[in-house]
Amino acid sequence: MIHNKQLLIFLFLSVSVQAYPQSLQSIRQHIAQIIHSKNAVVGVAITSADGQDTLSINGAKRFPMQSVFKFPIALAMLSEIDKGNFSLDQKVEIKKSELLPGIYSPIREAYPEGTTLTIAEILQYTVSLSDNVGCDVLLRLLGEPEAVERYLKAHNIKDISIKINEEIMQSDWESQFRNWTTPVEANRILQTYYENRGNLLSPASHRFIWDLMKGTETGRNRLKGRLPEGTVVAHKTGWSGRNEATGITAAVNDVGVVFMPDGNHFYISVFVTASSEDMETNERIIADITKAAWDYFMSKQR
Repeated sequence: MIHNKQLLIFLFLSVSVQAYPQSLQSIRQHIAQIIHSKNAVVGVAITSADGQDTLSINGAKRFPMQSVFKFPIALAMLSEIDKGNFSLDQKVEIKKSELLPGIYSPIREAYPEGTTLTIAEILQYTVSLSDNVGCDVLLRLLGEPEAVERYLKAHNIKDISIKINEEIMQSDWESQFRNWTTPVEANRILQTYYENRGNLLSPASHRFIWDLMKGTETGRNRLKGRLPEGTVVAHKTGWSGRNEATGITAAVNDVGVVFMPDGNHFYISVFVTASSEDMETNERIIADITKAAWDYFMSKQR
């Protein structure tokens, strides 16, 4: 027989369990509410720092990466630097003919007649500023886009395809779907390289790439959109633009590592595709999902 005092304790514990969820899966319904009324396909992967708490929605579905692929391109280049095949201070000529019109390029805006930059500078333009010219210069140095795919697959990153550069991807709408990954695999790349499993990068290269990712200036309304001001997020964005004929946006993406006030962190990848929504709505989807994850992990600190 349960006495009044025991009943009060039982009720208190029941309310506490509901108020402070014990599993990341408990926010699945919240995320479903965020996306259910949106005319878009959304993929999500969230992983705790220790890898024990995970959630995915459309986690195995292939999504076009767009500029998210600049992150693995940088990883491949840094691996080659660690092997001694290149160096960060190595200078590379960028000819005027490589400054393609009509694609996003801060390099072209700064140096319309061409320039010579170090590989470190090209990496910064490519990752932090999402420069398309810098991206294709790095791919030229590496040999071809598929060299990046082969590098990743050699390190057990399987669910990814990198077949074309920015020049091709920007010239034909359908071609962008040849460069894809899944939300779960995007998160695994983040976790594998942030934790530097198997010493994939030297300590110097590891610091370099994560400093670049923390300095990303694109997509401020995505992963970071609803987080407290000053929150550090190391991330890489991607965006397809909108198809004027169909009104469809093929990619609004953001993948990254979110750092918590207690020094902990979590990994999150959100991909939005086949969207009839406007840019503000697409970015808000990403921001709202990230805020839900943030609130969950913050609740575990209490």
